[in-house]
Amino acid sequence: MIFIDKFDTKHYNTQMQKIIKLASVFFVGMLSFSSLAQEKVNYKIACVGFYNLENLFDYEDDPLIRDEEYMPDSEKAWDSTKYHTKLNHMAKVISLIGTKYTPDGAAMLGVCEVENKKVLEDLVKEPQIKNRDYKIVHFDSPDRRGIDVGFLYQEKYFKFKHANKYPVTFMDAPEKKTRDQLVISGEMDGEEVNVIVAHWPSRGGGKQKSQPRRIEAAKVGRKIIDSLMTVSPGAKIIYMGDLNDDPVDVSCTDYIKAKGKRNKLKEGELYNTMWDYYKSGNGTLAWRDTWNLFDQIIISQALLSEDASTYVFHKSEVFRENFMIQQLGKYKGYPLRTFAAGQYMNGYSDHFPTYIILKKIAK
Repeated sequence: MIFIDKFDTKHYNTQMQKIIKLASVFFVGMLSFSSLAQEKVNYKIACVGFYNLENLFDYEDDPLIRDEEYMPDSEKAWDSTKYHTKLNHMAKVISLIGTKYTPDGAAMLGVCEVENKKVLEDLVKEPQIKNRDYKIVHFDSPDRRGIDVGFLYQEKYFKFKHANKYPVTFMDAPEKKTRDQLVISGEMDGEEVNVIVAHWPSRGGGKQKSQPRRIEAAKVGRKIIDSLMTVSPGAKIIYMGDLNDDPVDVSCTDYIKAKGKRNKLKEGELYNTMWDYYKSGNGTLAWRDTWNLFDQIIISQALLSEDASTYVFHKSEVFRENFMIQQLGKYKGYPLRTFAAGQYMNGYSDHFPTYIILKKIAK
């Protein structure tokens, strides 16, 4: 150690300049390393959603189904004006789903509670979404009210290959009919993707009494999924729909085998992207001051990969904006419906849509 008896200003300044120079070099080196570590990765983004359109009926009589409540001479006085207002409202919501992540909105959208293919053809012609040029997949279901599921897609994202429908039969009452499950296969950027759109039986008569029928629907869904996985063990599968059950109900956890802890999934189990939303007290519809999350999007483990060189799951959301929400009265905070207690509300739907964001590294 060197002791300086007398303070040497020249020596001190020289030493300080060396220290500052070394510190500057070190800082610049750290900055360069930090810049490399934070180098931005560009991703392709695709939005996949589901929306219950709440009784999207036209106003023309179909003698094969029970559509009499949606006629001009019915109590609802359902006419051309209300029908086209409904289409406009549905298109407004659809036009906004996922747009905070991608200007193209929903690349694929499963829908339910539609009367026929015609109402979907009218819907995709609405000005708010016309430029997306949505294509339609639809089959008539045997549901006694005539409500079906359907699928809309943008060809710039999804190359359609084929589709099929699978009926749901009730073992205790085979004469009763419900919605078929729609299976669509195609490609996203060369990747095989399978989408299943479902609308499980309602809770009419009470949750417990009606539960066996939703279990039957879940069994059909699981059978489809198992078939797809047998052909391709690493299949990318998206199962979506109004399941009339919550993510924690046995139909979802034990029969579809969809769970909420992605890092604890067993072989063959699926990930329920809406699990955490439900657990945090959120929902997509309200009934008697209780929120439920029936509108679920469930995915296979192939979409949970950390390797984003192919499309993988990024995040999920419930889409809700103020204009879709009842602002006053007894049902304040609930989804703003088209009808409530027989009264025309000029609203949207009794369900909020849900969607997921998929990402892929852009080359």
